[in-house]
Amino acid sequence: MISQEESILSKSNRRTEAALKDIFTNDFRIGAAVNPLTIRTQEELLAYHFNSITAENEMKFASLQPEEGVYAFDEADRLAAFAREHGMVMRGHTLVWHNQSTGWLFEDKQGNPIDKATLLERMKSHIHTVVGRYKDDIYAWDVVNEVIEDEGDGLLRRSKWLDIAGPEFIARAFEYAHEADPHAVLFYNDYNESHPAKRDKIYTLVKSLLEQDVPIHGIGLQAHWNVYDPSLDEIRAALEKYASLGLQLQLTELDMSMFRFDDKRTDLTEPSAELLELQAERYDRIFKLLKEYRNEITSVTFWGAADDYTWLDDFPIRGRKNWPFLFDGLHRPKPAFYRLTELASK
Repeated sequence: MISQEESILSKSNRRTEAALKDIFTNDFRIGAAVNPLTIRTQEELLAYHFNSITAENEMKFASLQPEEGVYAFDEADRLAAFAREHGMVMRGHTLVWHNQSTGWLFEDKQGNPIDKATLLERMKSHIHTVVGRYKDDIYAWDVVNEVIEDEGDGLLRRSKWLDIAGPEFIARAFEYAHEADPHAVLFYNDYNESHPAKRDKIYTLVKSLLEQDVPIHGIGLQAHWNVYDPSLDEIRAALEKYASLGLQLQLTELDMSMFRFDDKRTDLTEPSAELLELQAERYDRIFKLLKEYRNEITSVTFWGAADDYTWLDDFPIRGRKNWPFLFDGLHRPKPAFYRLTELASK
């Protein structure tokens, strides 16, 4: 009796559908977030449909430098080798973030908070080491991730980075990354990027960096959307506003949840035909819009590849399955995929 993994590979080896990367070859790169499991279980799907990958977690601070001066590159190296093997480009994610940063980063040996100079030196050392190691593999980095406050009038999220180093840490991160690889394309990356209040804050931050001559080259729209929200008008307004800064744009973490964020339902064991059609219509309309901005958008990366693996399983509702991608749990094209092939033929 063959395993599910062997069954998936057997089916996928007989692919006849058009490849996503070919469908949008004149528009933008098509990427997927991967990890050491999915480059094995989804290898054929990834190689067939995608020409870019991003490490889901393996290049974040805590993964690469769990202890001061002790680097763990094995898993990240494996992903970079996968990209080389399959002729893909790679995005780096992420250098500076308030999450998944180890405790030692902000403390001295006695457990006391360090000063600004020490934190910036540790940041510089980490960025130079990591970006320098992968300069032949990674063409773009999410340098700073999610520093904008979601609620209220405040601009920056409270974090140990901000508490110790002040707002300056943002500009320094970009400068250190540019020093380490002057050819890398450097992004600020955030979620809820199409909601008007957050959009305006992101614009304000990036505009201020440009006014300081900080080497920032792009804005990453995470695009963790659902079949209802945000509206197409909000997405268009965000693209227009960010593009006005003259930077390139990338969708960096696209998925299309079947549920509104505040939807607590747990009764679905598989998506209904109605939900699949709603998702297909949503993907169709969004990609029509994205194609209008092909001169500004250089890459669209899904935060995964197929429904057998997604971070949205159990989030935000534990025990709930989600189906956010163009391919189902057996890596078969869903209605949303075929809507995009129709779009490409028009």
